[in-house]
Amino acid sequence: MGMLCNQCEESIHGTGCTVRGVCGKDEPTAQLQDVLVYATEGLALVAEKMEGSVSRKVGQLISESLFVTVTNTNFDEDAIVAQIRKTLAVRDELNTTLAHQPHHDAAQWTGSSKEDFLSKALEVGLESLSENVDLCSLKSLVLFGLKGLAAYTDHAAVLDYHDDDIYAFYVKGLAALTKELSADELTALVLETGGVAVKAMALLDKANTSTYGHPEITTVKTGVGKNPGILISGHDLRDMEDLLKQTAGTGVDVYTHCEMLPAHYYPAFKKYPHFVGNYGGSWWMQDKEFDTFNGPILMTTNCIVPVRESYRNRMFTTGMAGYPGLRHIPARHHEEQKDFSMLIKLAQSCPPPKEIENGTITGGFAHHQVIALADKVVDAVKSGAIKRFIVMAGCDGRHASRKYYTDVAAALPDNTVILTAGCAKYRYNKLELGDIGGIPRVLDAGQCNDSYSLAVIALKLKEVFALEDINDLPISFDIAWYEQKAVTVLLALLYLGVKGIRLGPTLPEFLTPNVAAVLVEKFGIMPIGTVDADIEAMMVGA
Repeated sequence: MGMLCNQCEESIHGTGCTVRGVCGKDEPTAQLQDVLVYATEGLALVAEKMEGSVSRKVGQLISESLFVTVTNTNFDEDAIVAQIRKTLAVRDELNTTLAHQPHHDAAQWTGSSKEDFLSKALEVGLESLSENVDLCSLKSLVLFGLKGLAAYTDHAAVLDYHDDDIYAFYVKGLAALTKELSADELTALVLETGGVAVKAMALLDKANTSTYGHPEITTVKTGVGKNPGILISGHDLRDMEDLLKQTAGTGVDVYTHCEMLPAHYYPAFKKYPHFVGNYGGSWWMQDKEFDTFNGPILMTTNCIVPVRESYRNRMFTTGMAGYPGLRHIPARHHEEQKDFSMLIKLAQSCPPPKEIENGTITGGFAHHQVIALADKVVDAVKSGAIKRFIVMAGCDGRHASRKYYTDVAAALPDNTVILTAGCAKYRYNKLELGDIGGIPRVLDAGQCNDSYSLAVIALKLKEVFALEDINDLPISFDIAWYEQKAVTVLLALLYLGVKGIRLGPTLPEFLTPNVAAVLVEKFGIMPIGTVDADIEAMMVGA
């Protein structure tokens, strides 16, 4: 039947994956994800017709369904089919009250089996958004922005933080994807998506910091201890909390991997002596690092790569994450904890992790911590000790072209400070870049989920320096993207008025030349160039 997936930076040949995803996603999985998006659009169309606000049940379900389709989140066809059925069931519940009203075809489509859903895949997919390539491009930008948005709202919902206006926008945005809208209407919707992204990131920031405290400057060990361990990856802090509580006193240590590293920065987790350090680096290195860890691995969200047989029996998924053949830890009920006893029992029978490095990583520079240092930072800027901040947040990936970011970090003048969040930091957070008057030259705000902190820091500096335009700050943006959460962050920055963003390693391939030209004209978005030329331009604000 074929597939078309061009939602990530590494999709093949720069035109999209059509046989098998670079991520490892096969054709049926891709098609089922398309059908899930289609079913979710149908749910949105029915919800749009309902009087009153969008229910939280509907909003959370849309959030979960879109999150399932984010790159590297869920490869389990059975789990995706279950999510489709759940989405159709809720849509039909809403349809009961609208039984005598005409609806869009997507709101009427039914299916019961995996074969039904795969048959429907012939009619859906990105190419169904619009026959006009530019309108399809704009709709793709909205869709991928909504997918990234879903990750943020799902993490907040896990901590019982909600925003009904955001849920209402899911309905508006998804319903709009099924309609014939003009380029101007879709461009406005793209920017509106960015505005809602700011709200969603603020909501998640509030959820995390209200629950676990504001991140603090923290030095994290990268070596290993003598006890067996459990490695936790992904982004879900509630899963981290449950795991730490259940492993206390068991003789099992807990290590973070990739985007879970910033969990060490939260005060609530510092009380656990068996929370001992970070193991390994970026998500794409997991096939090697999971092999040497020796103990159980828990994937809480996206960033799963094809699983090797050598550690398959030690790897578990939970939440929206899924992979065929792996054991899945069920969702918690209300205030209960998830049950991680299976992982703990397995860990107790495993040898300790094999050491692959021995050093430290310093982070915890989210907005609350940086603002506490504001006077010191402002003085350094005024004295010329800090000439420029370079925002190098975003995603990491496998391609050798991403060495650009390591080379930029290493070559930046000593009077520059890197602001980062997300797994992009693994390209340079272990370099010895020193500090400026006690201010580290790499300020790590945390996960990609914490990108909101970078916006807050920029807006605070704008206020402190009494500037009218955020673009007058001594800040340049050199962003790496990989998947849909990065698209959401990009739209948030555009909504906030940030211009002159360098985006790489390549511009998104779902942007047609005409749409890319609009972004260049209105916002000054540009592709990365050579290391030396980009540094020279950024140092003078170009």
